[in-house]
Amino acid sequence: MTEQELEQLEKKIDTLVHHLKVLKDENRSLHESQSALMAERSRLIEKNESAKSRVEAIITRLKAMEIEI
Repeated sequence: MTEQELEQLEKKIDTLVHHLKVLKDENRSLHESQSALMAERSRLIEKNESAKSRVEAIITRLKAMEIEI
């Protein structure tokens, strides 16, 4: 290999190393975002279930009041 070919290879390797670092950082960030979104999803599901239970309880009380009237 000539000196020029070695320099070109070194530049390509440097570029690949840089891209690898960027992709690793992006992957880490995406994993963090995914974890945060999954936690938020769980919280929203619990909140939705709680609201559903309260609405069902209200409907049951309203039906009971309707029967009494």
